[in-house]
Amino acid sequence: MWIEEKLEIEKGKALKIRVTNVLEKVSSKFQEIQVVDSDAFGRILLIDGVIMVTENDEFCYHEMIAHVPLCVHPTAKKVLVIGGGDGGTVREVLKHSIIKEIDVCEIDSKVIEVCRKYFPGLADSFDDPRVKIFCEDGNKFIKERKNEYDVIIVDSSDPIGPAEVLFRREFYEAMYQALNVDGIVVSQAESFFYHQTIIKKLFSFIKEIFPIAKYYYTLVPTYPSGVIGFTFCSKKYHPINDFNNDKALNLPNIKYFNKDIHCASFILPTFFKDYKK
Repeated sequence: MWIEEKLEIEKGKALKIRVTNVLEKVSSKFQEIQVVDSDAFGRILLIDGVIMVTENDEFCYHEMIAHVPLCVHPTAKKVLVIGGGDGGTVREVLKHSIIKEIDVCEIDSKVIEVCRKYFPGLADSFDDPRVKIFCEDGNKFIKERKNEYDVIIVDSSDPIGPAEVLFRREFYEAMYQALNVDGIVVSQAESFFYHQTIIKKLFSFIKEIFPIAKYYYTLVPTYPSGVIGFTFCSKKYHPINDFNNDKALNLPNIKYFNKDIHCASFILPTFFKDYKK
């Protein structure tokens, strides 16, 4: 039995993974949630047929979405995670002892319920007393907050369905307002191999909102093209010049992130260096 993610099926691109067992398949009011086992990647979470998390490579994504901003901001204490219903991003944020509060705004409570059952290594992070969960629309949630967060992390799916609004100008403007005076936003921003149009559209307005706006990426074998990128949007701190290596060195149980990876992730291939144009 195989699962097939049709990345760009009209261009002949797809990813197939052999499945050994289907553990869960349920529909929430927002989407279809599925959990399967595989020999190649361990347990896999899919939403609407798209791979969100695999046990074997999730750290490549979660470490980079969390530690890049938190090793740049010198005093971040309050963090907002929008999306992130699997718990992996929260797990990584909690590795920073300076953190006092983490708000998680996940629109679909069913995702959290399923991940608590099948991905305890990720979702057990929700049990930390510093974490507060809101099962609400992230776009509406952010508009009701002003000058509240040091770091905002948008751990979203692709810009379709419930996540589509998270790629709009109004959402980034609202996040700017929700940040403290020296805040940082990091958000999932697709692959420069497959999604150049989406990325360039994002930066057409992000660079007008934030004084510092960069794109960086990580390598995740089960994501489209093996590459997934992020926006780095900052009111004050530069991702390279203000990087704190002492923070990075003190992180426990790290498998992907380090100083060199942090710096190298902002170096882009020649064909994509004009992504802001």
